[in-house]
Amino acid sequence: MKSYRFKFSILFFLCICFAKEVYPQSYPNDVSNHPFLVNYWVTGSICGVGVVANYLGITEVLGKKEISSSELQALNKNVFNGIDSWALNLNPSHVNTYENYSTYTVAVSCALPGLLLFDHQIKRDWTDMLLMYMETMTITTNIFEWSPLGPTFQNKFRPITYYTQLPDNQRNSGSYRNSLYSGHVAAVTAATFFMAKVYSDYNPVIGNNKYLLYGAALGPPLFLSYLRVAGLKHFPSDVAVGIGVGALVGIVVPELHRQQGRGVSFGLFSSPEGSGIAMAWHPDFLQQN
Repeated sequence: MKSYRFKFSILFFLCICFAKEVYPQSYPNDVSNHPFLVNYWVTGSICGVGVVANYLGITEVLGKKEISSSELQALNKNVFNGIDSWALNLNPSHVNTYENYSTYTVAVSCALPGLLLFDHQIKRDWTDMLLMYMETMTITTNIFEWSPLGPTFQNKFRPITYYTQLPDNQRNSGSYRNSLYSGHVAAVTAATFFMAKVYSDYNPVIGNNKYLLYGAALGPPLFLSYLRVAGLKHFPSDVAVGIGVGALVGIVVPELHRQQGRGVSFGLFSSPEGSGIAMAWHPDFLQQN
């Protein structure tokens, strides 16, 4: 089963990588008003494959067996560092409250890119923006489900399982094996960084003020991270990984669609030691305007 998951992950990643080569087709080259190029067939196919892969992945993630009593008894709080141990010294009576707050935060944050349509230039390309956003979120969720860092391959127990003051039937859910990493935080970060990236590319006149946008884009993910830790769903390191993955996808996916100044390239490499996938990234968003 592990072999199947690994092969599926590589196949999905290769589809994304090689799709980049298909983007340049007959499109107007007016990059001043239309900085992004979206091939509907390619992007739509990625979204379609992503939806199927997401269904298979979420079924696997949510279908884990319950945590046994012996596993609960064997848990050791002393293996965590000082930062992660914070999640083990909270009040478990507020779990449901933080869970509700985090649900609202995810819903509002993932809808924030809709504000881009108030920009008159972006509004003209709303179909392209919608497809790019769908692609971004699809890739984000599939990385969560199919990458080696995600819960399909990891079985890290959530903080709530360590609270012995709670009865076993509140600590033994199979989904409590999914602490690493936070998919909610990754999705929200991808949404807010996508928003900052797209707005910056459509409005290059803002210059270095774009860094303020990226700083603001961290606000919702950091707030959600607090809620997820306080709700005993994740350790701080889990939400940190989620922020990193979401920020990377939220920036790289729009960058792959840039009509000029593309800074991302993929390829295969081979050497006597082995072969694999190579990625080179020269971030355009870090260049001076």
